[in-house]
Amino acid sequence: MNTMLLAAQAAQGGGMGMIIMMVAILVIFWLFMVRPQQKKQKEIRKFQNSLQEGSKVITGGGIYGTVKRINMEDESVDVEIAKGVVITVNRSYVFANASSQMHNA
Repeated sequence: MNTMLLAAQAAQGGGMGMIIMMVAILVIFWLFMVRPQQKKQKEIRKFQNSLQEGSKVITGGGIYGTVKRINMEDESVDVEIAKGVVITVNRSYVFANASSQMHNA
C-alpha cells in the first residue's frame, strides 16, 4: 500500500516538473526569438513613419534609391533608383536607411 502511495506521489511530482520545464522552454523561446523580432519590427515602423524626401532607402526587394515624394493618402513612396527613373512602392516595403547600411559594410 505504501509503495502505491509513493508511486502516485512521484507521478504527480513528475507531472509538475514537466509543466515547469515546458513553461521554462516557452519563456526562453520568447526571450530569444519573439522579443527581438518585435523590437526589430518596432524599429522598422519607426523608420517608415519618419521617412522624408531625400532619404536614401532600401526597399523590400533590395533596391537602393532616394525618396522623391511621399503620399500619405495611399501610403506610397516615389523612389528614384537611377537618374530620371522613379518607381512607386508601398511605404511598408521601405525597410532600411541606405546611408547607414553603406557605412556598416
